[in-house]
Amino acid sequence: MNLATVKSNVRYFGVPRTFADVGLRAANRAMLLKVLKGIVIEQVDHSFLEPDPKYAGSFLSEARLREFAREPGTQLSDAFLDEALAKGDGCYGFLAGNVLAAYGWYSNKPTALDFDGLRLQFDDRYIYMYKGFTAPEHRGQRLHAIGMTRALQSYLERGYRGIVSYVEWNNFASLKSCYRMGYRDVGNILIAGARGRYVLRHDAACNEYSFRIVRSGNGNGRPRT
Repeated sequence: MNLATVKSNVRYFGVPRTFADVGLRAANRAMLLKVLKGIVIEQVDHSFLEPDPKYAGSFLSEARLREFAREPGTQLSDAFLDEALAKGDGCYGFLAGNVLAAYGWYSNKPTALDFDGLRLQFDDRYIYMYKGFTAPEHRGQRLHAIGMTRALQSYLERGYRGIVSYVEWNNFASLKSCYRMGYRDVGNILIAGARGRYVLRHDAACNEYSFRIVRSGNGNGRPRT
């Protein structure tokens, strides 16, 4: 983190959180130390349903996803799709013409995390949102928020109670965006360790949603991209 970023964070997020962020980043140079803030949304905010008319949103078919996996810059691959689609996960995305502008993935099953050997579990009455992506040239259009809200509306209609996700504690901008949509806190999860050996702790508040990180048991918890 450079000095300009520190000054910007102080301006927008305050001194205490900025310096806690600096300390957390410094600690991660020696070991993995993450504080994940669990969040949940259960009601649709109708102000987050309509994108710019140039974007068409829908749950994407496997055929379209396979096409996009062959395109550079989409952060998709056949290996990732094999894993996600085998679980029955869905992808809500936006197209600008034939270009993949943004997407997010949704699952009702425990899902591997970006930390070796770990996966996230949650109450199966909820849907877990993960792997959000917006192409650089389409950022600033609220596609991430609108996509999540449209997916939420769809899953509520299917009988689910809402969507759960997590944001790293020091990702202040993303948290601000999520709170604006209507997300609220579930509780915090701590991951500390190195070389695949972790200490895992979660707040008691997480229990209401069975929201926790567990060891996958197969030594391979990293989603393939």
